[in-house]
Amino acid sequence: MLNQPAYRGASVLVAGPDFGTGSSREHAVWALRDFGFAVIFSPRFADIFRGNAGKQGLLTGVVSETDIERMWAVIEAHPGVQITVDLEAREAVIADMRVPFEIDDYTRWRLLEGLDDIGLTLRNEDKIAAYEARRESWRPRTLPVPPLPAQ
Repeated sequence: MLNQPAYRGASVLVAGPDFGTGSSREHAVWALRDFGFAVIFSPRFADIFRGNAGKQGLLTGVVSETDIERMWAVIEAHPGVQITVDLEAREAVIADMRVPFEIDDYTRWRLLEGLDDIGLTLRNEDKIAAYEARRESWRPRTLPVPPLPAQ
């Protein structure tokens, strides 16, 4: 399907149930992102896959099976149809159909802010630097190495 000209360059994948099952490793998310996907809609996702996806900026929206079927019908009738995703409103628009999707509040916030784990840590960079400046004990020390015995 993805090799057909109408679907080349697609950034939204409308998938069947249990997407990501058996693909919990981060490599699965990297492959999808490398292919160009920014959003995946499915009735269910494997938990670990969904967690990894959110951390890497891939939106995984849970959509009812009925709505997935309706989306597929539109896609089949109009290959290459545009899907607009509104993360703030938690809805996708395809043709004249509005489709609500579920996403947890924390992942939604991270995606809206463009934050990955490093970005979250760097939000506290000043506090981390101040802490490190006060504490010398955290710094590694190089200890003298005794000479090897002569043979």
